[in-house]
Amino acid sequence: MADVVNVVPRRLAVPERASLSSWGWAAGRTVLSVAATLLGLAALTFFIGRLLPLDPVVAVLGDNISQETYEAMYRQLGLDQPLWIQFASYLGHVVRFDFGNALTTSRPVIADIVRVFPATLELASVAIVIGTGLGIPAGVIAAMYHGSWIDHLVRLVSLLGHSVPTFWLGLMGLVLFYATLGWVGGPGRIDMIYELDIEPGSGFLLLDSALSGNWEVFANVFGHIILPASILGFSALAYIARMTRSFMIEQLGQEYVVTARVKGMSWTRTVWGHAFPNVAVQVITVVALSYAFLLEGAVLTETVFAWPGFGRYLTNALLAGDMNAVVGCTLITGLIFVGLNLLCDLLYRVFDPRTR
Repeated sequence: MADVVNVVPRRLAVPERASLSSWGWAAGRTVLSVAATLLGLAALTFFIGRLLPLDPVVAVLGDNISQETYEAMYRQLGLDQPLWIQFASYLGHVVRFDFGNALTTSRPVIADIVRVFPATLELASVAIVIGTGLGIPAGVIAAMYHGSWIDHLVRLVSLLGHSVPTFWLGLMGLVLFYATLGWVGGPGRIDMIYELDIEPGSGFLLLDSALSGNWEVFANVFGHIILPASILGFSALAYIARMTRSFMIEQLGQEYVVTARVKGMSWTRTVWGHAFPNVAVQVITVVALSYAFLLEGAVLTETVFAWPGFGRYLTNALLAGDMNAVVGCTLITGLIFVGLNLLCDLLYRVFDPRTR
């Protein structure tokens, strides 16, 4: 009996050590993968910035400068150093989130991004709520009634969401719902008469106005955000509904679904209680990717609606040849995608025990 008692703990400890080791290897691979991705992105943005036909000295000082002033600024920017030294210096600044000063605003790029990003985050968050709240049920229902008119309608809406240009939808929405019907607010985040009524806070105007109890301002902000968010949400809805429909059609053809139906389980309970949980992980990936694309791809929508966000800031920087701002926005976009991918990996372990 003593031997048995001594053996059991040792046998139980082996899987624990193996589990800790596997977690360590997984964490190490994740860190190396993220580091390699960000290093590659930084190298790509650095060398593209050097290959573009833009003179950084002229961009800073203008055309009407003397040769002595040009050479002094050339040395001050470190452009006389070998390329690998310039890249090492560039990486040293990037790891401190120092992207230099923006030529268009004369302020640090990171300060500009912190100032404009909440507007885009608020817009994209409302859009993804609309896209997810309508896209997932639409995809599931289309799969439930595969081949019916409901399925064809969902497929048509998905096709339109992918095909119709976003800027055209934005212009038509402004003409119809703002200029003609007056149901929504116009361009911008808020009417000028309310700008002084909202106290600076998180940068999310809906949240700040709600926390302060100023519901008149909240209604005005909501009237401005609902149209651009719905247009962005429509494109997200199209993608989410199409992918959810494909995942569910595959699941509904499995044997466990047939077995559940034979045992007398209702069709709705079979679909939502048994089939949908098996595609939840895949749907999470689709929603996360849609959210990332909304955060960095709302350029046209923000331009049409004069939305003072991240996409509009990046557009103005590109048009002005402001490479410091362009590079900073590119790296922040890469961080967004990497962060959302890591979040997906964590959610996989929550919703799918097989990945633990």
